[in-house]
Amino acid sequence: MSALKEKLETDLSTAMKARDELRLRTLRMVLTAVKNEEVSGKQSRELSDEDIVKVLAREAKKRREAATAFEEAGRTEQARAERDEGVVLDDYLPAQLGDEELVALVTAAIAETGAEGPRAMGQVMKVVNPKVAGRAEGGRVAAEVKRQLAGK
Repeated sequence: MSALKEKLETDLSTAMKARDELRLRTLRMVLTAVKNEEVSGKQSRELSDEDIVKVLAREAKKRREAATAFEEAGRTEQARAERDEGVVLDDYLPAQLGDEELVALVTAAIAETGAEGPRAMGQVMKVVNPKVAGRAEGGRVAAEVKRQLAGK
C-alpha cells in the first residue's frame, strides 16, 4: 500500500476516534474516490502516491467548483462546507506553486522546446505538466503558457 493511502486511512481512524465529522466525511469521500480509481478500467491496480495526489487534486478542484456554484446560488452554508472540505484536502496535497515559480517553469519549458507562437502550446504543456504535477491547476498552467507564447 502506498504511504499516502496508508496515511489517509490512519487519519480516517483518528478522525473517527476524535469524532471530527468534517475530516471524517472528507477522508471517507477521498478514500472512496481512490478505491474507485483503483478498480476502474479493465484490471484493478494499486495506485501510487503520485496517482493518489492526482485523485486528491481532482477532488479538491470539485470542492472549489461546488463552493463557487453554491455561493452564486446564495447557498452560503453549503459553500462553506465545500470550502472546509477543500481545506482538509489541501493538507494532503503538495504545496501549490507561486506565480513566480510557475512563470519560471513555463519560461524554462519554452526555452527547452524552442517553441514559438500559440500553435506550440501542446508541445510546451507536455514538458511543463510533469514538472508541475499536482502543484498547480491545469487551467492556470495553460493560461501562463498561452500568455508567454502570445508574447513571442
